[in-house]
Amino acid sequence: MSTTTPSAGPRAGSGPSLSTAQGVWLVAEREIGSKLRSKAFVISTAILLLGALALVIWAGFAASDESGAPVAVTSDASAYVEDVPGLDVTEVADRAEAEALVTEGTVDAAIIADPASPTGFTLIGESDVSSSLLLMLGQTPTVELLDPEATAWALAYIAAIGFGVVFLMAASLFGGTIAQSVVEEKQTRVVELLLSAIPVRTLLAGKVIGNTILAMAQILLLSAIAIIGLTVTGQTELLQGLGTPIAWFAVFFLFGFVLLASLFAAAASMVSRQEDIGSTTTPLTMLIMAPYFLVIFFFDNPVVLGIMSYVPFSAPIGMPMRIFLGEAQWWEPLLSLAILIATCIAAIWVGARIYENSLLRMGARVKLREALAG
Repeated sequence: MSTTTPSAGPRAGSGPSLSTAQGVWLVAEREIGSKLRSKAFVISTAILLLGALALVIWAGFAASDESGAPVAVTSDASAYVEDVPGLDVTEVADRAEAEALVTEGTVDAAIIADPASPTGFTLIGESDVSSSLLLMLGQTPTVELLDPEATAWALAYIAAIGFGVVFLMAASLFGGTIAQSVVEEKQTRVVELLLSAIPVRTLLAGKVIGNTILAMAQILLLSAIAIIGLTVTGQTELLQGLGTPIAWFAVFFLFGFVLLASLFAAAASMVSRQEDIGSTTTPLTMLIMAPYFLVIFFFDNPVVLGIMSYVPFSAPIGMPMRIFLGEAQWWEPLLSLAILIATCIAAIWVGARIYENSLLRMGARVKLREALAG
């Protein structure tokens, strides 16, 4: 049977007088400081950032590595590659045979004579031609792609994985951290000391803001790493295509995280033991995981992405993906963001009510109806 400690309202006035802003920042600073002093948090963040940097650089170099690149060359174009080092040349009779080898994957590209090209020859690739191969040739010939849509598909899949993984990891990590912090403070009775100085809603706001600052810092660092990695490896095409979507992702993630953080804190306040956190936060975890799996499996499905871009819990992934694919009209991100902000405000109100009515109740899990009723 749960027990209820007297409401926090009267207690808030018994301690030192703090303005709302001072109280919020005091709690936020405490949240940030506790995470930065945690070796587990610092080490996990460092591993995440180093892993992301290594992955981006490795993928970029792997995509552009043409050392000993196999190429098919027609007899009338052989003169153009005679003095080019690092090529594994296969001579073919005509263009049709060269294209067949490219399509089969036997060679990375084909070089054929072309009087209309400024360099006298044309470079043929399947879905793309790496910049390092062009550097080997020392010239910029006419380039033809047999299957240009394959490149767009691959880039879209990479973007889907990137947005999905970052959202899933950041929201899960910090959402779980908030939930554990709330329950830990209830178990140790620290919350009663905190509420003697500040109101309940100020405590909630400080927790949400503190963890939001940390989450956004990680997002900005990951974005910087992606930009640096893609620049170093010469993947300028992918970098240019990702610029605007990454900016929108950061904006959507900000409000989406505030929404989720408020609900995680509210859900955790309904229990009094660490072992019971999963019973109230599992639905929220599912809401975070669902957009990840949807964007991975349906990244090229305009109907699914369209629905995702207007559902608040999936909009931080769905809308940036549609912007990356060029499927969103100029007004759609603004409308989606407005829906997300409105939902965020509603979630904060509901979350604050649950948090306020459940935080000082110890013992058995507080039922949702009771938490909302007060």
